[in-house]
Amino acid sequence: MELSTALFLSLFLLTFFWWKFSRPKGFPPGPLALPILGNILQVDFTNPIKDVRRLSKIYGPVYSIYLGFTPAVVIQGLKDLKEVLVNKGIDFADRPQNRLFEAISGNKGLVVARYGQAWKEHRRFTLSTLRNFGLGKKSMEERILEECMYLNEEIRKNEDALVDPRFVIDNAVSNIICSIVFGRRYDYDDSTFRNILNIVHENMKLAAGFWAQLYNAFGFVKHLPLPHQKIFRNVRTVFAFLGNVLEEHKRTRVPGEPRDYIDCYLEELDTEQKNGHKSTFDAENLFTCVGDLFIAGTETTSASLEWSLLYMMTYPDIQEKCRAEVDKIRGDRDHLDYEDRVRMPYTLAVLQETQRFASVVSLGVTHAPIKDVQLNGYTIPKGTVVLTDLSSLHYDEKYWKYPNEFNPENFLNEDGELVKVEAFLPFSAGPRVCIGENLARMELFLFFTTMMTHFEFHWPDPKSPPDLTPVFGLSLAPKRFKMKVIPRL
Repeated sequence: MELSTALFLSLFLLTFFWWKFSRPKGFPPGPLALPILGNILQVDFTNPIKDVRRLSKIYGPVYSIYLGFTPAVVIQGLKDLKEVLVNKGIDFADRPQNRLFEAISGNKGLVVARYGQAWKEHRRFTLSTLRNFGLGKKSMEERILEECMYLNEEIRKNEDALVDPRFVIDNAVSNIICSIVFGRRYDYDDSTFRNILNIVHENMKLAAGFWAQLYNAFGFVKHLPLPHQKIFRNVRTVFAFLGNVLEEHKRTRVPGEPRDYIDCYLEELDTEQKNGHKSTFDAENLFTCVGDLFIAGTETTSASLEWSLLYMMTYPDIQEKCRAEVDKIRGDRDHLDYEDRVRMPYTLAVLQETQRFASVVSLGVTHAPIKDVQLNGYTIPKGTVVLTDLSSLHYDEKYWKYPNEFNPENFLNEDGELVKVEAFLPFSAGPRVCIGENLARMELFLFFTTMMTHFEFHWPDPKSPPDLTPVFGLSLAPKRFKMKVIPRL
């Protein structure tokens, strides 16, 4: 009797797992998934990009994997990525269920919020508010150039020692979004702010790691003393920091005289309450939007600038060509203006090549269909996790002259003119395109050209070249490095 019961249970479990991990009819193909774990053990989460590309060679540009019990579809190549992000952008504009992000943000805000009325209203409000505070205008350029002065002073303080650029660049970039959202900047010797930025970096790495994926796959893991708990401890620290900023605004704001994004949002809350309208604007959304803007407005631009310095030291001849163009266009001025970029094809090519080669947001932010969608002959059910491999475009041999090396010629024609390449999508595309794209482009140009104007950057050990291996996370950052800085007269 006991033997027959055991056989029955074994048969039942085998049948259940076969059913659970059998791909639905019309679903994209993919590797055989293990019971319970799916394909988690088949992907190296210290940097899954290689495994993602390896599987694509076997199963094609649209394939599926299982993250525990959760099926996910990987999209690669220009044709299918354009279909998902642009042609069927609304159909794929949702975000999938994600236990980690739900626990942190409650699916509110701008980045991981589900597609719907609340998200659309907050994105529209945020874009309008950012424009009101100078986005795309001369006043924003002046704000960035002022921060460039602080950055130069901070780098110059350490000219007699090897400089680790991580924090000073982080601080400079973050001060731009902080000035818009918080109405203030933070000094480079502010230890509290330094700690917050370090925590943000740490969580960007942890949130894309193995333990976070395990938590997403199996909810009960939440209560176990595993490494994912570090993510929540870090979140509590950042939330306490943001909470103090919000409380200070509530105490000091003058109604009708908004100083920044937070004040504008509080004004919106006041208006909605007076009119008695049912609104998607509330305290929780305010908190999450502030956090989204702070983190997104710091992390990727900062990482891109770090990569630019690392590439300039790796390829000093490119650094010299870039500096020659900067000096030529600058003349006797102490800085360049953003409008000067139209006469600087080589420098723009260098910055775009940095974004292409580093592919800071390689897998983008996960998408999900708002309904069952047909793609490339397959059926993608509503709510399915969709991973958009943007890096697959940036290394595609069909579109680049030198796909696997850092070379600004990828963006220049035979006459040295800048060319637009369709397969270049560093900010994604479509309805979920990065909300801060224009700000990031202005920051990259002004910070980079200012540093090229005032300094030369050299790798300290010619016998040991820079390590260009990225640290994988929600964004790809370079490993920490130190550089030799020589001020220019």
